[in-house]
Amino acid sequence: MITQTKRNAIRQRIHERIRRKLAGTGARPRLNVYRSLGHIYAQVIDDQKGETLVSASSLTLKLKTGGNVAAAKEIGKAVAEKAIEKGIKRVVFDRGGYLYHGRIKALADAARAAGLEF
Repeated sequence: MITQTKRNAIRQRIHERIRRKLAGTGARPRLNVYRSLGHIYAQVIDDQKGETLVSASSLTLKLKTGGNVAAAKEIGKAVAEKAIEKGIKRVVFDRGGYLYHGRIKALADAARAAGLEF
């Protein structure tokens, strides 16, 4: 059985491999996703300047539960709306080393439906 710390170390390695290949620019920032057991977080990051442009999480939206697909959809919609308000239409999706499935996929689909292009 793989322990949680081993699983996180594997995810970190995968994330480092992904980040070698993709970076957010001013014209096309990076939409980063982090999921914990109880919450989900999303940030739009300009890696050239090293700053977070937009962020949303199940904590900031004060959702009853943040560890489910419904919460991920809300976060995807919220981060897309905030990004569009700031004039950001196109992003690069960074799945953070997680499989593109479940909450990660739900967040991405909701962000696309709300108007972000990636």
